Amino acid sequence: MKAFVAGATGETGRRIVLELVQRQIPVRALVRELESARSILPAEVELVVGDVLKPETLSNAIADCTVVLSATGARPGFDPTGPYRVDFEGTKNLVNVAKGKGIEQFVMVSSLCTSQFFHPLNLFFLILVWKKQAEEYLQASGIPYTIVRPGGLKNEDNADGIVMSGADTLSEGSIPRTKVAQVCVEALFLPSSRNKIVEIVAKSEALSQPYEQLFAGVS
Repeated sequence: MKAFVAGATGETGRRIVLELVQRQIPVRALVRELESARSILPAEVELVVGDVLKPETLSNAIADCTVVLSATGARPGFDPTGPYRVDFEGTKNLVNVAKGKGIEQFVMVSSLCTSQFFHPLNLFFLILVWKKQAEEYLQASGIPYTIVRPGGLKNEDNADGIVMSGADTLSEGSIPRTKVAQVCVEALFLPSSRNKIVEIVAKSEALSQPYEQLFAGVS
């Protein structure tokens, strides 16, 4: 297994990279600036310059990788095209190249509530709408996939248990980014994670369960 990570320098992406490194899985990270990425990511990570908005950079970037993990996302700002371009077009470009490369599994970090059009987050240039469109494009691609929809993201880890549920069953809650990264990486090893959308939050009252059991519990 060799993992390709898009969005590797973001808050969630860098935790995914770290989790892969800790599992001794070779990692190639897609970055836009080598120097800043090198200051963020572990030394053993292979860096390749590219951009999900420039599909011509992706084929050579993915090269010999066998799995793709995408934690890309539009940055908050005043560009009304950001969510459309990054969350939808960028993911679409990545999916197209991954399909051509015969990628074995594509893990995508999305968001809770993507199916709720009237959610307040859609006031940010329809960001959930475009994430949902990206999910559907991946699902239709034929690539084995796992779509991870986390609740509100926290930078600090905690000891709370993970609650995992099927698509459109959770509407509130939060989860540390570290736990999101763990779920994404575990999905690579568990057949029960394939071709599923999983929604995840963390709760203090939730019992700790093996990841295989969590994924198997989602139909």
